[in-house]
Amino acid sequence: MIFKRKKAVEEPAVEPADLDEAAVQDAEQTGKPKLNGPFDYKDVEDTDDYLDFGSILVKPIAGLKVRMDVEQSNQRVVAVSLEVAESRVQLMAFSASKSESLWPGISDKIREDIKGQNGEIYQRDGDYGQELLAQVPQQLPDGRAGHVALRFVGIDGPRWFLRAVVGGAAISDEEAAKTIDSLIRSVIVNRGDKPLPPQELLPLSVPTNAQARPAEEEEPENTAPQRPERGPEITQIG
Repeated sequence: MIFKRKKAVEEPAVEPADLDEAAVQDAEQTGKPKLNGPFDYKDVEDTDDYLDFGSILVKPIAGLKVRMDVEQSNQRVVAVSLEVAESRVQLMAFSASKSESLWPGISDKIREDIKGQNGEIYQRDGDYGQELLAQVPQQLPDGRAGHVALRFVGIDGPRWFLRAVVGGAAISDEEAAKTIDSLIRSVIVNRGDKPLPPQELLPLSVPTNAQARPAEEEEPENTAPQRPERGPEITQIG
């Protein structure tokens, strides 16, 4: 098993200095620190520096590459995929009820999908509760049989649910994992005021403040936000 970042029951190390006053009060009452982020759109005063995908807003960092993933059956943009160095994370936002988490049902569906592909799946305690680690069979570029390792995280917000799928170096490299986790915590979800049933996928669009990437030009270390590429069409969202 290649998942080495932390033990199955290890609690995240969060220092009080990293928490706001409300989070510290919550920690004192419950005995467990409350993590900062992802955030609800209504709780953030200034979003000017973010890439605004509609329901998902992303804080740009140096070296960040963005792709928008499309569902083949209806050509709808369903996810935002972010890549930093050799790590990546796919983000999907859904409407949710105030009282019930979508994660139990979604995680059960993920387990079924992974097992249906003859993959292996494990459960552990993470920063946001139970998360899933999976190894899925995949054909390598040279034709040999291999696998891809993935980490599935579910995050509940006020009337929304954010699903993150982490892959690449962030699976087994601690520093890479910290970068991706920090990126996830900085995300803002805009649920909107429109009445929606639970599990409805929140709409996504191309940010207006993103720039097209030059065709043949080396990318400097610190770049302006790049216009997202259209990602490969996907037929199934587990």
